[in-house]
Amino acid sequence: MRFDELPLCDAVLDGLQAMNFTEATPVQAETIPVILQKRDVIACAQTGTGKTAAFILPLLHNLQSEPHADNAVNAIIMAPTRELAQQIDQQMEGFSYFTSFSSVAVYGGSDASAWDVQRRGLQKGADVVIATPGRLLSHLNLYEIDFSQVKYFILDEADRMLDMGFFDDIMQVVNRLPKDRQTIMFSATMPPKIRQLAKTILNNPVEVKIAISRPPENIMQTAYICNEAQKPAIVRSLFASNDQNKVIIFSGSKLKVKEITKTFRQMGLSVGEMHSDLEQTQREHIMHEFKNNRVNILVATDIVSRGIDIDDISLVINYDVPHDAEDYVHRIGRTARASAKGMSITFVSTEEQYKFKQIENFLEKDIYKIPLPEEVGEGPEYNPEKNKHAKKTFSKGKGSFSRNKPKR
Repeated sequence: MRFDELPLCDAVLDGLQAMNFTEATPVQAETIPVILQKRDVIACAQTGTGKTAAFILPLLHNLQSEPHADNAVNAIIMAPTRELAQQIDQQMEGFSYFTSFSSVAVYGGSDASAWDVQRRGLQKGADVVIATPGRLLSHLNLYEIDFSQVKYFILDEADRMLDMGFFDDIMQVVNRLPKDRQTIMFSATMPPKIRQLAKTILNNPVEVKIAISRPPENIMQTAYICNEAQKPAIVRSLFASNDQNKVIIFSGSKLKVKEITKTFRQMGLSVGEMHSDLEQTQREHIMHEFKNNRVNILVATDIVSRGIDIDDISLVINYDVPHDAEDYVHRIGRTARASAKGMSITFVSTEEQYKFKQIENFLEKDIYKIPLPEEVGEGPEYNPEKNKHAKKTFSKGKGSFSRNKPKR
């Protein structure tokens, strides 16, 4: 479906045209008409399906097409991380170019001047507030902010917010909002706790389901079965020609990310690191360098597996097997955005084989095992049952997985 086939106002369509957006993704085609009807929505859609535009575009249309309070907050969009809040804010800026709406992004990790900008936006009534739960509550607990005119409340990656322990924070914000509002929830998975939250804050919602926690078909999924000690040599072999562009390498801990980055730099690779020990300005600098091809390889913890919005990532490498299938889907979903093709490679050590097999079971497919490069030597046999002693496992169930993750 084309965007100009949707009943969006001219100002929104002009913004889409200026950004060269023509074709709506499935989640946009299914969700936008429902939101335009002012119905509450609970949508199950993974990252990379275009869900941000699926709620920003109808929000802008509704604000443009109907009376709304001036100098008051009219809409709140909540996201689990500052990176995702930034991404939403950037898309809001682009899509609203031909409208007169103001927005403010409210997230932590910034300096005092950023706090003042956030405070002024909240108190003077920016039309749209894009916020992480903790930072928004910090402002609410310090001074009076009027949310009496809020007509739209949107939760993005609601499952992630609950995983991060934000349920009480969300409910504190909800209790300050008018009962008469439109509430929209997006979630990559639909476990019981999300169902319960939806039942609590949504009114007779329409449910939209798009590609529930499955990687896009245009990602070629592969794996190397190797020993832990062989992993650096595999990387050296992969990047020997040094012609890779836009690669993300994920590891499960920030300590491991630092070690990998140091090793790669010694190999002469153009590499940057992303983890929770970095200041916000450092993260923004690294992302800017990565987006502009001054850094070709980004080594990261799962802090960036959600929310990163770069369309031309050619390859995602899981240096170690993700802790569960949900993280696997989000990691490899950084490539093959929109209609592009991409590739993922997972390094599977002997200790990780059983955990990797659980991911294959969840995906209901065998992931292609690439023969190890000759110079790396012979790898172990792939025998997940024999290596069932892996410490962290999960099983396919009703959308739920055990999550005993280390702090990142």
